[in-house]
Amino acid sequence: MRKQRMMIPVMVLALLLALTGCGKVENEMDKMESQMAQKEELTAAERTQLYQTAIEGARDAEMNESVPVITSPEDDLASAIFVLLDVTAEDMESFAIAVSPVNVKAYGIAAIKPVDGREAAVLNGLQDFIAQQKSNFQQYLADQYAIAEKARLETLDDGTVLMVMCEDQDTVLEHIKTTIEAGT
Repeated sequence: MRKQRMMIPVMVLALLLALTGCGKVENEMDKMESQMAQKEELTAAERTQLYQTAIEGARDAEMNESVPVITSPEDDLASAIFVLLDVTAEDMESFAIAVSPVNVKAYGIAAIKPVDGREAAVLNGLQDFIAQQKSNFQQYLADQYAIAEKARLETLDDGTVLMVMCEDQDTVLEHIKTTIEAGT
């Protein structure tokens, strides 16, 4: 009987210690969520600049000069590129897009933060672009077809839709992804 009486205070003490530990875990979780929320508070312009920097940093100077990064609907090639990708300015909160407008090279990089509710439209447009590029090059430029076939399309944790279709696409995608994740 005496052992049972001693067990009750020990169990209560163990329960209190466990509950105190849970509170610390919850506090740490709250801190992490707060930090994540603070990191995601980029303005649309800041996010667009981050995307542009990430894309340009993943390419060489020649490619940066020959295939410019479009960051505004007012850019000269924007309307043509939007048609190629089957997206509209209204679909995108922020974007940076570099696509070869001529049909001799399978090349396209897009970092797009869709407007809420337009994620599927952006993903579908980019998937259709990839499929069209595969179809365009399948019969006459085997090297470009291979590039189109290896294109990567991902949605990052922050909601950015990232498409990479170029030589060495895995390395380029990882560089862009790392830059975006570090900046958000």
